[in-house]
This record gives sequence, C-alpha cells and structure tokens, in this order.
Amino acid sequence: MKLAVAMSGGVDSSAAAAILKEQGHELVGFTMQLWNQRRGISVDENGDPLPSRCCSLDDVYDARRVAEELGFPFYVLNLEREFERDVVQPFVASYLNGETPIPCVSCNSRLKFASLDQLAASLGCDKVATGHYARVEYDESSNRYRLFRGRNLQKDQSYFLWELTQDQLSRALFPLGEMSKPEVREVAREHSLAVAEKSESQEICFVPDGNYAGFIDRYLASEDAADRLPGEGELVDASGAVVGRHAGIHRYTIGQRRGIGIAGPEPLYVINIDAKKNQVEVGHQDELLSREFTAAGINWVAFEKPDRPVRAEVRVRYRHTPAVATITTIENNRVRVRFDEPQRAITPGQATVFYQGDEVVGGGWIVKA
Repeated sequence: MKLAVAMSGGVDSSAAAAILKEQGHELVGFTMQLWNQRRGISVDENGDPLPSRCCSLDDVYDARRVAEELGFPFYVLNLEREFERDVVQPFVASYLNGETPIPCVSCNSRLKFASLDQLAASLGCDKVATGHYARVEYDESSNRYRLFRGRNLQKDQSYFLWELTQDQLSRALFPLGEMSKPEVREVAREHSLAVAEKSESQEICFVPDGNYAGFIDRYLASEDAADRLPGEGELVDASGAVVGRHAGIHRYTIGQRRGIGIAGPEPLYVINIDAKKNQVEVGHQDELLSREFTAAGINWVAFEKPDRPVRAEVRVRYRHTPAVATITTIENNRVRVRFDEPQRAITPGQATVFYQGDEVVGGGWIVKA
C-alpha cells in the first residue's frame, strides 16, 4: 500500500516506519511543526527556551534523518496556527475555568490525525500509520472498525484515540500494536536508526518543564491578556468556611496535596475548584472519593449510541486503573457514569474512556455536573 507515516522524531514512529518499509509498502513521511519553542513563552528563569523532547526543531531534524536512512520522501507540515487555536488556547481556557485539561487527546485526534488523514487522502495514500501502541480491526458482522488497547498494557495509548471516527479508523494503521517497548527499540537498532536510544517525552510538548501555571502566566502576558488571569482568592472547607488564601485557581488541580499553603492535623487535598467564586475547596482524602460523574462530547466507537445502559470498565485519567461502572446516556450527547466502587479525584477537563476487556467502547470529557 501507499502509506502516510506520522514521524515525530522519536523511536516509536521511526520503528513503525522501518517495519512498514521492510514489509514493502510505499511510504511518505510527515512531521508536524506545532509549537514555536522560541516564542519566549516556554522558557527558563533566564528567558532561554526550555529543552523539549516532543515537537521541537530537533525532533523535526531527527524525523527527516530517519526518513533519509530508510529512503522515503519526507515533508514538514506547519500547523502552528491550528495547534494554538485548537489545543493551546482551549488548554489555557480550561485551567481558567477550574478544570485540569489533557491536551494530548484533542491534539492526537482533532489535529494530528485529522490533518494527516485529509492530506493522505489527497495524495492517494491508502492508510495513515502512526507509532501509537493500539490496535484497530474491522468487524464484518457489525460493519464497524473496532479500537483495542495495545498488547503491551503499560504502553497502551488507546486512551488518546477514543475520539477517532469510523472514517478515520478505517484508514488507521498501528504497526506497534502487538509489540512491547523493548521490541520496538530492537527494531530501531536492527535498522541502525539514529534515534534508537532516544529517550521518551513525558511532559506536554508546549510545557516541557511541567509548570502549567507558569506557562499560562507567560502565554496570557504575551497575548496582552494578563487581565484574564485569576487573582488571589479564598481557600474554603466543605462547609464554606474560609481557611486560607490561594494564589490563583489555575495553580491547583483536584487531588493536589502539596503547595496548598495551609497545614492541619491531617493532610489536606484540593477537592473542588469554583471558578465563578474564585474559590479552592480543600478537605481530607476521603472527600476525594465519588461514585458518579457526567461526561460530554461522547464518541461511541464499538457501536452506535446505545438505547440502554452500558456496563464497562471506565478510566478517568490516563494512569487510572479501569473500574467497573454503568454508563447511561442523557441529553446533549452526554452520559452519566456510576461506578460500582468509589473512585478517587475524578477531575473535570480530563478524558474518560470506556472499555470492555481490551476494546475501546467509547469515551468523553469529564465535566462539572
């Protein structure tokens, strides 16, 4: 087949390309330039650009080098404007609304895959290949494409792909879905790829130091929008009594323990953030437990919208162990999820993904009730 290959400059996408090339496919490589690290926003205390291991110029160079080593054409897509509009700005707005966003989901499905899928179709490519640890299969009985977790559950990335449509899944190819990370690195070594020993990216690409609040401060300042920053406000307990002051709601997330700034006989955690009141509610660990939440923007992958409650294992964040729950559809493409057992720190802004075994049934965005 003729395949469009997403090249991030990392070992996973490079090994995926090597596997497909060895299988005899015709490849066209694409890297997406998403964020200008030299804008003066993602910087250290000296104003120097922070090193990034994702979506940086070094990654573009690495991707080009791998394409040259494997012998297929390579192009760079400049999507900086779309990335800022569709990923960065919603990320900032979500924090200012008292949520904790996960931009990698919308980046993967709405920007990276959608953009490459459209370009690939215009170039006559049969499928779009990426280095995700996930699997897709076509089920004739239901006439649907089904999405599954990667065989290596520790590296599984199906959580980031639940928004893919049936049309997109029909052209998706995940060569690493059956492999472990050591096996992938061995493929890169066998092909003498320059990135074989390259370390992995752990942080959000445009916030390489993990300081989300600092990024938001600098971003809004660069946009002459510092007036959007939330000021100091009240720390309250569950009864509404004021117990301290906070430095801005965008500096807090549900479940946070450190950096609250007040001490008590027992550890205190952030249990709620009220953007309208500019308040951060703190409490004890047991107050983080809850059974129910609402999710919006639902995408059903395994079937069309169900007409009855669905039993599934549900994740409420990437590293959360799926827990059994009942999912009931409600109005406005939303669902109500009720766990059999209480779960900790269910956080608005995060993605929730529904599984039945290894299959992705669907997913949505956790919202405030």
